[in-house]
Amino acid sequence: MRQPKPVHQMTSAQFDAMFPVDDENACIAYLIARRWPKGVVCPRCGNDKVYALASGHHWQCEQCAANGYRFSHLARTIFENTNKPLRDWFKITHLILTSKKGMSARQLGRYMGFGSVKTAWLMAHKIRTALVEPETKLGGIVEIDETFIGGKAHNRHADKRDGKPGGTASGKAIIAGAIRRKGNVVARVMENVSASTLEAFVSEAVSNKISLICTDQWTGYRNLKNTFPHATIDPFQTAICCGRSPHQYD
Repeated sequence: MRQPKPVHQMTSAQFDAMFPVDDENACIAYLIARRWPKGVVCPRCGNDKVYALASGHHWQCEQCAANGYRFSHLARTIFENTNKPLRDWFKITHLILTSKKGMSARQLGRYMGFGSVKTAWLMAHKIRTALVEPETKLGGIVEIDETFIGGKAHNRHADKRDGKPGGTASGKAIIAGAIRRKGNVVARVMENVSASTLEAFVSEAVSNKISLICTDQWTGYRNLKNTFPHATIDPFQTAICCGRSPHQYD
């Protein structure tokens, strides 16, 4: 069975055509083909000498246990032990991935007609967990920037102020972020924006085999050129070239 090509994004009509409402077998066939494109293997030991049982969606491996280890297409996946059809899982995944601002468990529950919000929440939680890529150092072209989040200290109640002196960062949390173009994002809360602190963050988040690091002209990034290929961008000049007001970046 050939592995189906991954689809960037399907419309609702395309999803329904690919996985018809009353055809659970279409979902099962897709999962098997995506999971085992070169043939079914045992999810416990990786043995490819397994044989299919009469049910059609179950197999047995004689290598794992004396009496054989039986498994299905759902074994060791987020769908294991579910009492919901595989199509419901696929549909919720499609809704999560195609909703620009995401969907809450309550919205998903209403849309799917579930009697419990908890059911929708548990399914969505498992799907989102599975979508998280293992955290690895960023490569390729990486853009790095820092920002200050939170209200100014003088706007807070007296018992919420931290007593820091004035300045741009007074009373705010400092967040540094690194993003690989068309890829992952790594963000951290920072104590300050000094060169040593920012360089430690970059060393933790970015691979030393990257193509390029792009930052603004903050002096905290001035020493990156000693370790990485480094280029700076002037956001004000970029805004002017693009026909936007530089004050949008204030």
